[in-house]
Amino acid sequence: MDTGTFRGLITLVLLIAFLGITWWAYSKRRKPDFDEAANLPFADDDEQPSRDKPASSQDEADSRHDRGDKNT
Repeated sequence: MDTGTFRGLITLVLLIAFLGITWWAYSKRRKPDFDEAANLPFADDDEQPSRDKPASSQDEADSRHDRGDKNT
């Protein structure tokens, strides 16, 4: 098998994979799942995540720095 035949077969396999994924994504069975996922940014969360670090982890990091532990 020469290089041209190999490249042609790889192209055919990738084309079939692309068509399969496209068919899967646009199938009617998947529509409810994708509609639900599309509305996730608008979902109302009761609890807002905290972006602050806990005080204990900051104190631990400071104490490691004071003892002179370094990753070198």
